[in-house]
Amino acid sequence: MDLTLTPELATFRDEVRAFLDAHKDEYADGVPKDMRAWQKTLIANGYAARTIPKAYGGFGAAPDILKSRIIAEEFIAANAPRGMAGQGISMLVPTLLEVGSEEQKTRWIPPTLAGEILWCQGYSEPGAGSDLANLQTKAVEDGEDFLISGQKIWTSTAMQAQMMFCLVRTEPDAPKHEGISYILFPMSTPGIEVRPLKTMTGVAEFNEVFFTDVRVPKSAVVGGRGRGWFVANATLKHERGMLGDPNATEARLKALIELMKSETVDGQRVIDNPVFRDRLMQLQARVLSMKFNGLRTATDDTAGLARMVVKLQGCELNHQVAALAIDALGELGILYHDGPYLRAKGNWQRNYMFDLGLIIGGGTAQIQKNIISERGLGMPREPKAAPQ
Repeated sequence: MDLTLTPELATFRDEVRAFLDAHKDEYADGVPKDMRAWQKTLIANGYAARTIPKAYGGFGAAPDILKSRIIAEEFIAANAPRGMAGQGISMLVPTLLEVGSEEQKTRWIPPTLAGEILWCQGYSEPGAGSDLANLQTKAVEDGEDFLISGQKIWTSTAMQAQMMFCLVRTEPDAPKHEGISYILFPMSTPGIEVRPLKTMTGVAEFNEVFFTDVRVPKSAVVGGRGRGWFVANATLKHERGMLGDPNATEARLKALIELMKSETVDGQRVIDNPVFRDRLMQLQARVLSMKFNGLRTATDDTAGLARMVVKLQGCELNHQVAALAIDALGELGILYHDGPYLRAKGNWQRNYMFDLGLIIGGGTAQIQKNIISERGLGMPREPKAAPQ
């Protein structure tokens, strides 16, 4: 791929810079003053939902890798917030674009992109985490509806979400990978109970969700009955991409560099300390590698192995960037919650703890390595223990 900027692309970069300068009063320190209003502005100008058709609430531009790269670079340079992300926008929307019905696309994508609907994901269960296909939440037919019963766990944003996309066993006699359906339903449906789970960050970022005869219409199935495993893997592909977003990591590295320039030890800037600078340069090299791997996966449909490393690479690298920030802060790095010496409102401490969890969540590092070795490199499958 030719990465040379043409006069057209140079003009486009100027347009992005002019947009950011014109709207700089709408955000501060990388955070919009009104998230939904900012999202609306970004979509209208093609800086969010850029390639999603206008019929579904997007901007409707043709895919252009270099323009997307220019947008990312300029937003990072200006410390400007990108568009909204999360389980609905980053995971469900592209899944519906791939396999959803026309009615599902027109009904759910526009309000999701606009930030009017928050989604949660009903995948993991107490006995089906790494072995997701072993899920036991079941749906029993009742006329034109399903009655869903069971339990999900590690459900992010379940306390706040209005909707859930959920994996449910609808075909009890089918093999475990073939008896699952992917279903959408409101979290306000009778029979749903959400219990928060507080993590080491001190916040209940996850939840367990219980279903007792939750009535859901059969029309809420995405991609057809019994095809949930296929649909779920489409969503997992987008989840891994979201968790390993090189633009987010590059923005975090930029913030780390600024931190190391401003913090001092014995009157010397942290960035001038050779030990810390060496660690920073190693991380910078890996971030650049991640960035160019992202360009490769965006331009090469056959880059399967390159896509497989994204989640593992991104989550571990984000955690290591936060770890260097904690070390650079010295004794201030152990601060948590509020205080006069807290830096960046405690974001580095919070990211350090949260990113450690993401190395486990969304597919553990060990599972990701198995996927890379078995599916990407063609190595023998991990032997399973003999039944007792």
